[in-house]
Amino acid sequence: MANFMDKVNSLNLSRRSFIKASTAAAASLSLVGCGNTLKTAGVDQAASQEGKWITAACWHNCGSRCLNKAFVIDGVVIRQKTDDTHPDTPDFPQQRACLRGRSQRQQVFGADRLKYPMRRKNWAPGGGQKELRGKDEWVRISWKEALDSIAGEMKRIKEEHDNRAFFADGGSVSKILSLYGGYVGNWGTTSRGTWHGTNGPIGFTPSAVEGINDRLDMRNCETVIMFSMNPAWSAGGNPSYNFLQVKKAGAEFIGVDPYYNDTYALLEADWIPTRPSTDTTLLLGAAHTLIVEDNPMTNPLIDWEFLKNNTIGFDADSMPEGADPKENFKDYVLGTYDGVPKSAEWASEICGVEPDQIRYLARAMNKNKKVAIIFGWASARTQNADSLPHMVMTIGAMTGHIGKSGHMCGVSCHTGSSNGGPSLVSPGGNGLPTVKNPVTDSMNHTEMWRAILEGKYNFTGNMQWLKGEMRDIDIHMIYHDTSARLQTADGMTKGIEAHRKVDLVVSHAQFLTTNAKYSDFVLPLTTEWEKLGGFVTGNREILIMYSQITEPMYECQSDEWIAMELGKRLGVDPNKAFPIDSKQQLFNQIAGATVIAEDGVTKEPLVTITEADIAERKVKGKPQQGRISLKEFQEKGIYQVERKPGDNYGFIALKEFRDDPAANPRKTTSGKMEIYSQALADRINNMGYSKIRPIPTYTPPVEGYEATFSDWKGKVKGDYPYQVINPHYLRRSHSVFDNVQWLRETWPNPVFISEKDAKELGISDGNTVLLTSQHGKTLRTACVTERFMPGVVGLPHGSWVDMDEKTGIDTGGADNILCGPVSTGQGASGWNSCVVKMEKYSDLPLTPDVKKPQRIIF
Repeated sequence: MANFMDKVNSLNLSRRSFIKASTAAAASLSLVGCGNTLKTAGVDQAASQEGKWITAACWHNCGSRCLNKAFVIDGVVIRQKTDDTHPDTPDFPQQRACLRGRSQRQQVFGADRLKYPMRRKNWAPGGGQKELRGKDEWVRISWKEALDSIAGEMKRIKEEHDNRAFFADGGSVSKILSLYGGYVGNWGTTSRGTWHGTNGPIGFTPSAVEGINDRLDMRNCETVIMFSMNPAWSAGGNPSYNFLQVKKAGAEFIGVDPYYNDTYALLEADWIPTRPSTDTTLLLGAAHTLIVEDNPMTNPLIDWEFLKNNTIGFDADSMPEGADPKENFKDYVLGTYDGVPKSAEWASEICGVEPDQIRYLARAMNKNKKVAIIFGWASARTQNADSLPHMVMTIGAMTGHIGKSGHMCGVSCHTGSSNGGPSLVSPGGNGLPTVKNPVTDSMNHTEMWRAILEGKYNFTGNMQWLKGEMRDIDIHMIYHDTSARLQTADGMTKGIEAHRKVDLVVSHAQFLTTNAKYSDFVLPLTTEWEKLGGFVTGNREILIMYSQITEPMYECQSDEWIAMELGKRLGVDPNKAFPIDSKQQLFNQIAGATVIAEDGVTKEPLVTITEADIAERKVKGKPQQGRISLKEFQEKGIYQVERKPGDNYGFIALKEFRDDPAANPRKTTSGKMEIYSQALADRINNMGYSKIRPIPTYTPPVEGYEATFSDWKGKVKGDYPYQVINPHYLRRSHSVFDNVQWLRETWPNPVFISEKDAKELGISDGNTVLLTSQHGKTLRTACVTERFMPGVVGLPHGSWVDMDEKTGIDTGGADNILCGPVSTGQGASGWNSCVVKMEKYSDLPLTPDVKKPQRIIF
């Protein structure tokens, strides 16, 4: 039979009928002007004869990772499906892909894939017309010209300014830069916010993985209290399904959030609307209620035994040696020494929750019920939220919802959403060595763009939480090879300025993303569908092995290939970073994969490997006996540990510590959970961004609710009277998929506005709205809803910036145009602490995203 692509190219097609065929064909046909109809019967017939189902990577960082199968004929993806490897049951659920994964062929084979190396037209050694970055034309060049030019500029920059002039993301090219003498890195708390640096010093559980009990034990809960969570949108796959099983088992749900989202609606949760960045205040008010209403005889609300055995610092009698007894948490809440009781009324003024609702929440947490108090990361992605995880731990300790079946308190997010515990099945390492970076400089995300522009920054070590030290810095090159840093870091407006300042900007990219758009050189990158294969992990029970779907497209290359070729031109030996090829790397991951045995403790090899497997793959290795043959694993694409109630795979967070704290101490000075933590206060205060106390207290964000007033005490609203939050959105995984037309058509990316605010501003559903912050401006179409509390605006996270250079207004709805580079506490990115002015826009209606021309080059 003739090549399938040739057959498809001989047919006529329309966009809608072509949904049943491959987007790869759509990309190629668009170049020859085809129209009308593709008759799918012939396609289906060919598919039934020649096609093959192959496990395709679903690799984007939504936190879930599901089974994604592609039906392929001659490199053309005809259709996709998800998990059907076993019958679906609540205990042993299928790993079903969401709409993002199901649309991935539109991404991989999209017409807007970058096809060739490109150079900005007005680039010249030294930068050329730097101000044209982001709006210049592109010139197609060869790989040789691209790599020679980049290497030449890097040599010049190093000779004139040394290695501290290089700024890079930390991927494959960064290994080469390390061999070349080093580079300035960057670090941040990213999605985890203050959960990143607070947990360790206070002895709380790690974020997202071991913070809560597993999904089967959660069915024992009577009440589930969810703060800032929406797995129905932000963690595709099974989390919402797992929570539904908890509801079916009889649990009641409470959602505490500025937004009554789809997860709360699914679970019919009671909604407690609360303002962004104020959860610490709300919990302080709840703690006050618990303290004043607790009576061990008639109304026992507090677990005094747990506080006594497992914590320090709750009251004056439990303070660590040398600490001022007056600094205990209980007296702070009661206002014993400062004269300000942190009552429900006190909290209500800030968080916006009615006092009676705060008391209702506190009573719902009482120790006598089986309660899960679980958080997403969002409420900690705010300025000055370093005490929030501390406060969460404290409320969990007060109510005793730690270390017992049906009781839990912690993070339920990302890969651990709805299902806590260490991984039951894991891939092996790829065998590549670590290459140490000789340069110690690393800039925090909240200040890196300012540092490039101003020439100085606060050095605190790369996640070392060192004492702050101001350093001079002079960056001349920005190299992006692993992240969407310009799009997703704080202060994009400053970021664009920084990109227009330096001598050289390079991006590896699959599309003309924000990084790529503001670069001098763009190097086209393969997707995971074009690689030999690999692994992705999602929840603790699964390991997915994906395979190659199609050959590398156009002139695209891998990060590793680009790094090695660049290394050769820089005069370093790339084999020191990449001593083994991609085939051997993949085999090492297969051979090193492990699974927990049925005893729930022992690790054993996952994959059976034969001499024939090793010979067929032409790699080095040894035969081994495992749970599943390599052939079966590759054909299925997934290994899933089957769960059932009472098995040995269950997990109860901190059970050992609760049962015997002396034998299972936390990694703190006292070995206990430290409600009074001098270590935490020292960590945060030494960094030099802002100050906290050793006990959890509320510190207003720089751009929080109080900042919406010009006169807080007089309650006079200021220039920026609204708070903005950035919900994760089903159209994207962070910023990925934003160019996929199917998703753009389905999810239009509006700005969510409460009915009350819209009425006051004269805004109707569908109006174009201008949002203005101290840092930038963006336009969106209004979606007026009762799901958002008044005073709070929802701008979905991750939309690609589309700057109107004449007006300085972003027309793409990019959330980080509004967010500023504000450094506080542990250097947490404060995306959900942003204040804005909102107004109906008087100019022409905003063009829907799906109708905008795609960024197609060559």
